[in-house]
Amino acid sequence: MGVASGLAAYGMWGLFPLYFPLLEPSGGLEIVAHRVLWSLVFVAGLLTVVRRWSHVRAAFTDRRTLLVLLGAALLIAVNWLVFVWAVNSGHVVETSLGYFINPLVSVLLGVVVFSERLRPLQWTAVGIAAVAVVVLTVDYGRPPWIALALASSFGLYGLMKKVVRVEAAPGLFVETALVVVPAGAVLAVLHAQGDGTAGNAGIGHLLLLLSSGIATAVPLLLFAAATRRIPLSTVGLLQYVTPLMQLAIGVFVNHEPMPPARLVGFVIVWIALAVFTADSLRQARAGSRRRAAEAAVAPV
Repeated sequence: MGVASGLAAYGMWGLFPLYFPLLEPSGGLEIVAHRVLWSLVFVAGLLTVVRRWSHVRAAFTDRRTLLVLLGAALLIAVNWLVFVWAVNSGHVVETSLGYFINPLVSVLLGVVVFSERLRPLQWTAVGIAAVAVVVLTVDYGRPPWIALALASSFGLYGLMKKVVRVEAAPGLFVETALVVVPAGAVLAVLHAQGDGTAGNAGIGHLLLLLSSGIATAVPLLLFAAATRRIPLSTVGLLQYVTPLMQLAIGVFVNHEPMPPARLVGFVIVWIALAVFTADSLRQARAGSRRRAAEAAVAPV
């Protein structure tokens, strides 16, 4: 069940490059504002069904939790805005790169924020990834800022979620509630200027905008369910489903260019990820054997 939930979450995220173009002619800012608004409505209904409003009240009364979730809300809003703009501007391949390198960014954040010590193979993987960024910078003629922005914003978002202990649905509600007023203000200004598309581009378009709340909340909830049921090493392997799907959509559906130099850059990233994943799996197996040995010698 856990693996199925994880695959469903990452599969839905992988299909986002096909979903967000359907929301045009809405611009990126309008789409993100609707995601915030309708995610809040959807999660509020879910919290009512599962009776978790007490968790929401507890989060709102804890100042530290509230500040951390505010930071998380701002980071995920930036991530959404960059992603939607990139997808609707024909940069799907570069968005996939961002989620390929995200695990390595998370490792670096662990070093910087928590003073974690990296194993030699982890440093090797980070170094290889740095080479890939240089290669891709030469190919693009600029740093791959879309990929770097996505990886850093989502990595920092994960960091915020790590330091605060709130269940998925209550946490998502608090995050969206903290930014719903700015989101509503954006929509109000857009409609006052005649640039808002909700209600002006047909009922089908309006329904698609409403669906953005479900499309946002459901994979996050499935992901939370998966992390509770399966080892983190398995979650780490499943996370590559999303960028692989996005890369395939960018190359084979959107026909974005993949010149040899860019392909080399991606291959170097995949080598870095292979080193990183092999080291993680080896450590997980060693930890399992050590726990089994300790259990075998423990007094009854």
